[in-house]
Amino acid sequence: MENRKVRKTVIYQLLVRLFGNRNTNNILYGSAEENGCGKFNDISDAALRELKRLGITHIWYTGVIEHATTTDYSAYGISPDNPLVVKGKAGSPYAIKDYYDVAPDLASRPDRRMREFDGLVERTHNAGFKIIIDFVPNHVARVYKSDAKPPDIRDLGEEDNTNVFFDRNNNFYYIQGEAFKVPEGYNPAGSAGFVEYPAKASGNDVFTASPNIGDWFETVKLNYGIDCLSGTAHFDPVPDTWLKMTDILLFWANRGIDGFRCDMCEMVPTEFWQYATDKVKKRYPEIIFIGEAYSPANYRRYIAAGFDYLYDKSGLYDLLAAVATGRAGTDKLQDYLNSEIKGIERHMVTFLENHDEQRFASAQFAGSTDRAVPLMTLAATLHPSPVMIYFGQEVGAKASGATGFSGDDGRTSIFDYTHVPEIRQWINNDRFDGGLLTPEQTELRNFYSKLLNICNSEEAIANGRFGDLFENNADGKSAGFNRYMNYAFARYTENSRLIIFVTIDCVAPNLYLKLPADLFAAMGLCRDSNYIVEDILLSDYRTVIKGEDFIADGLHFTGKPMSAAILGIVNSE
Repeated sequence: MENRKVRKTVIYQLLVRLFGNRNTNNILYGSAEENGCGKFNDISDAALRELKRLGITHIWYTGVIEHATTTDYSAYGISPDNPLVVKGKAGSPYAIKDYYDVAPDLASRPDRRMREFDGLVERTHNAGFKIIIDFVPNHVARVYKSDAKPPDIRDLGEEDNTNVFFDRNNNFYYIQGEAFKVPEGYNPAGSAGFVEYPAKASGNDVFTASPNIGDWFETVKLNYGIDCLSGTAHFDPVPDTWLKMTDILLFWANRGIDGFRCDMCEMVPTEFWQYATDKVKKRYPEIIFIGEAYSPANYRRYIAAGFDYLYDKSGLYDLLAAVATGRAGTDKLQDYLNSEIKGIERHMVTFLENHDEQRFASAQFAGSTDRAVPLMTLAATLHPSPVMIYFGQEVGAKASGATGFSGDDGRTSIFDYTHVPEIRQWINNDRFDGGLLTPEQTELRNFYSKLLNICNSEEAIANGRFGDLFENNADGKSAGFNRYMNYAFARYTENSRLIIFVTIDCVAPNLYLKLPADLFAAMGLCRDSNYIVEDILLSDYRTVIKGEDFIADGLHFTGKPMSAAILGIVNSE
């Protein structure tokens, strides 16, 4: 198929703390010295070159901004954190301690940490990528203190009136007459007493002084002008938190950041997002905002407030997870396509993994990568919107064993110092050639590379229309098509015509795919013409078919079990 201009966004989420960690220790709750820690400098030109070959267009550097940690960096002018309000040894990247600085953990020389980050930004841009970082607007670390803020900036909470629960210009909410209580049972080694009076509300909207261990007790909720006791909004004049958080966005945009993945965006009012995205995009019109959203009923409101893209978690991810684990069949994709995302598909970021979700191959989830090929193909091609993968997904990371706070839960820990063995195998002592991967891992990574590069090169996937083939083939309408195990659809433009077929069946498909007459016409196909149909994804499938046979008998397709095909259609003349 003819290559076209890259239009589809392919995001690679990379947790810097873990990506380049060369230390093979996995001591439970191990320190940075014991277990090691990846650095900005580990993301070398060679690493970036191979990620480019994988088909990536955007890299989301996760855990960049300085967050609370048990590692002591007081020698570098950074105030230490109390372990009682830090989850794990390394700390959560979402408990931001200084919005104007980067994590010292990630620098080879902590005193030059921002220079090293700027070097990463330059390398990444030179390699042809756009850069995304986290913006965490809803909450900050229990003790927020910026050592790097510009001279004219006041810290969050610095000028708050702590004698009231709510004030429009307060940055935090204060529980009057009560001191904060660390959750019962949380007592990290080496911790001393922690004093916070009056107690601040916790990040997951816990408006008491005594959060539970399952709460976001290590964070405090930011106040955007909503009195959470009465439910009343106070947005005029503009609340102080709006001004401070918009300034933070502009600070990072000015340092060359191309986009923000906005954590828990629905916990912040749309009025703020409209204000902030307007301000930022006026200065940086190409910047993108990606929202971590979970409530389909809110999607259109947040898109209208300036978000370019939102997580497709509650829709496509949850459905693919159900299919992967045998709780649903492929027929449920029809319900999904007619759900709340109908009409806004171009705004939805699709994925099979991210740091919040269990690894696909983990024992707690699918247990293997057997169904990764068909389901990832669906995630990548169903819409022209961005698709995202999580580092290590492409080599079957399993996240086996406990490393610290999160336990053995099938997720790669964001709280502790550890490593991802499968990524180390791919890095292969800085050769970045996959020399230590198993044949199965190599085959999986080759699939990801082929699929993501097709996403980059095929106009129909990057910017095409969707054509339904399911209803015309299911329920015995076409021989061999299983409505619960197979799914098929078309993506097409004037210059690029594709049929995407996936099967989660352990039996090889041998079936016929019929095009409805209206779709046949919309794709610009002619009854009297002959067409070459060829799989451009995995197999050597190739056939010649007369146009009218697409409608009458259907395209005879044979493939592999638990696999996918992207069938390009071109005139045979």
